[in-house]
Amino acid sequence: MAADLAEAARDRGIKYFLISYTDLFGAQRAKLVPTAAIGSMQRSGAGFAGFATWLDMTPADADLFAKPDPASLIQLPWKPEVGWLAADLWMNGKEVEHAPRNTLKRLMARGREMGFQMKSGVECEFFLTNADGSAISDAADTHDKPCYDQLALMRRYDVITEICDAMLALGWKPYQNDHEDANGQFEMNWAFDDALATADKHSFFKYMAKSIAEKHGLRATFMPKPFVNLTGSGCHAHVSLWNDGKAMFEDDGGELGVSPLGYNFIGGLMHNAAAICAITNPTVNSYKRINAPRTVSGATWAPNTVSYTGNNRTHMIRIPDPGRFEFRLPDGAANPYLLQAALLAAGIDGIENKRDPGERSDVNMYTEGHLCTNGKALPLNLMDALRELQASDVLKGALGEEFITAYVKLKTQEWNAYARHLTQWERDNTLDC
Repeated sequence: MAADLAEAARDRGIKYFLISYTDLFGAQRAKLVPTAAIGSMQRSGAGFAGFATWLDMTPADADLFAKPDPASLIQLPWKPEVGWLAADLWMNGKEVEHAPRNTLKRLMARGREMGFQMKSGVECEFFLTNADGSAISDAADTHDKPCYDQLALMRRYDVITEICDAMLALGWKPYQNDHEDANGQFEMNWAFDDALATADKHSFFKYMAKSIAEKHGLRATFMPKPFVNLTGSGCHAHVSLWNDGKAMFEDDGGELGVSPLGYNFIGGLMHNAAAICAITNPTVNSYKRINAPRTVSGATWAPNTVSYTGNNRTHMIRIPDPGRFEFRLPDGAANPYLLQAALLAAGIDGIENKRDPGERSDVNMYTEGHLCTNGKALPLNLMDALRELQASDVLKGALGEEFITAYVKLKTQEWNAYARHLTQWERDNTLDC
């Protein structure tokens, strides 16, 4: 941990700091601060006009201050004279209640009060396109089943390995990179961590992938469904709870090796799935992935029903191993902090109310989904999901009334803009996810 940022700058040769925060739409905002000024910025924060970003503020509001978290410091591997810092938002001497990182930190504190720490990992899928985003970057990537295509992967060796080398240098423990199920689509994996650390890394990863792609004359997009005939980009989350080094979801005597606590957490996710869908799948475009028709590869790899299973990738929740589960609903547009906060809020509800997920289903949901008769359908569009979120007393209580009000208000504005401008608006405003 770099407790003193000025000292860290001297030790590491940092000339500038990016003091960065993520707004409600997942957009990253920053100021570039010279090292000579970092001491005062660490004490008081960098000033912003909150209305200028997606935070449900007005021009009359006081200055917004982004106070950097020294523990989050990342030296840019491709520009080491710059240090990146995740920041917490303050206004009028108080934390901004609906700011995404603040919201997650409150939920993490609640988890600690209950005696556990949530750890998670994310599978970030993204497309590499040409510079203007009109087509995938590799004209030779044309197979109907391109997943794990060795040639296509190696044609993008320079980009993928530069990103992976950066993660290695940062100590993230990356362990695999692959070409995914869509033409032009890739996934990179690194080790799971504390949920806040994972959110910070997830936020930085998106910035890093885009920056390195630009260096190579390409564009990296995490848009959920940029091409109608290709598989969309998910952001599957792997979740576990820990206490003093013990995996609390693991139970040798439990079904599939999962403890009652783990099933209560899953039950909470299933109970709240329709409402958190507005957070884990936050754009108009998201619902083209969830409700997609058959793709070129033959499968969407996205859920459309609230269900759970064992090691079966056609369901919303998959239990591949004892002690953890995979939540397959989120997509590439998910806000890194709100994704973790939504998971934790739903899980806490499941634990506190001992939610029972019911019997698991092992059918192939893509061919036999009609046999899963107790599975509730997921929302068909963003507006339906927002209505579910607004009606959820559980999430209002966990995430805060102020957060729900601000988030629903701004996302409703997004929906209305889409309704006015349709396809062109959607492409212009979500390709930068």
